[in-house]
Amino acid sequence: MKVKHIAPLRVTAMLLAPLALAACQVEQPASYAADVKPVLDQYCVKCHQPGGSGFEASGFSMQTHADLLKGTHNGPMVIPGDSMGSNLIVLMEGRADPSIKMPHGNSEKVAQFQINKIKTWIDEGAHDN
Repeated sequence: MKVKHIAPLRVTAMLLAPLALAACQVEQPASYAADVKPVLDQYCVKCHQPGGSGFEASGFSMQTHADLLKGTHNGPMVIPGDSMGSNLIVLMEGRADPSIKMPHGNSEKVAQFQINKIKTWIDEGAHDN
């Protein structure tokens, strides 16, 4: 039986090609319009807009990027560059008192992958992109 040998350089190239491709793929920055706004529209804006219960209680509207960065009567909800210190994330992840977790009440919880995308957006500067 004849064994076919593959040149060592060819084997190395075949093994490293997938790693090289993965290294070349650049993750796109998080986008307010594509990644953040759709989540807020689905889970938050119903209450956090003028006339909504969340807006009436806190003065926090989430209808626009400017509203989001304006915050509440009590201060900012988003600190650009600091997702862990941003109250928006603290509330969405349930790291605050359960009575003020968001979304409030029995509403469906935001999926962690969606929260992670919002965290990335905040850490990248919370741009209106």
